[in-house]
Amino acid sequence: MLNNKEYQFEPVPKNSLVVELTKRLLDYIFSGSIRPGDKLPTERKLQEAMQVGRSAIREALKALTVLGIVEVRQGDGTYLKKLDSALLTQSIEWGLLLGEKHMMDIIEARKEIEISIVKYAAERRTPEEVQQLGEILERLKHSTLDNFVEHDIAFHLKLAEMAKNTALKGVLTSLQSLLRTWIKCVIDAAGETSFSYVDHYNIYKAVSEGNPLQAVKAMEAHMGDATSRLINEIQKDEQLEAEPPV
Repeated sequence: MLNNKEYQFEPVPKNSLVVELTKRLLDYIFSGSIRPGDKLPTERKLQEAMQVGRSAIREALKALTVLGIVEVRQGDGTYLKKLDSALLTQSIEWGLLLGEKHMMDIIEARKEIEISIVKYAAERRTPEEVQQLGEILERLKHSTLDNFVEHDIAFHLKLAEMAKNTALKGVLTSLQSLLRTWIKCVIDAAGETSFSYVDHYNIYKAVSEGNPLQAVKAMEAHMGDATSRLINEIQKDEQLEAEPPV
């Protein structure tokens, strides 16, 4: 039995395997068979239930992990996180849960959103806003690994506020949970934050000086670095080894 509440998985067609697996896992999550904080079935059990290879199961779990829906605890298992329903609804509507190609699409989209935001922020910032951004940067500088993510997100959301474009701010705000997962993934893998602080300082300097061209260059460098680190983590085979039969 997969869980206290039995959920019947069906065999998955071979076409669009990862896409279909991700959908099936979401169906499982929405079925009520599992609640936030509960442990998902092991890769082996999912493999047997849906009659697919373990590599396909891992790719589908990667999609859910990057989106912050599930959490892999090394040596323990995969757990359902507390869901942000607004984020999840948008994610499904945008097709973000449909495999690696779509993950790359949203990574690319975030880059373009951030670049547009920082350009307008440099053009439209006020002295008070620059001071507030500097205060966030200072907190970022003295952050630990545990609280860096929250200050990082605060920095980007402040830029969105400074851009004075409600549509761009709304999009970035709706992605908070997703950004939190991505940033944590990158920082945890690096084990330190100095590289990210330098990126943020360069962005702050350009914005504070009212230089949109330099601000865009600084954001492009930051997004390029963060994206390459994230992609490296996505592509790593870090999923759990097979657990002993239970």
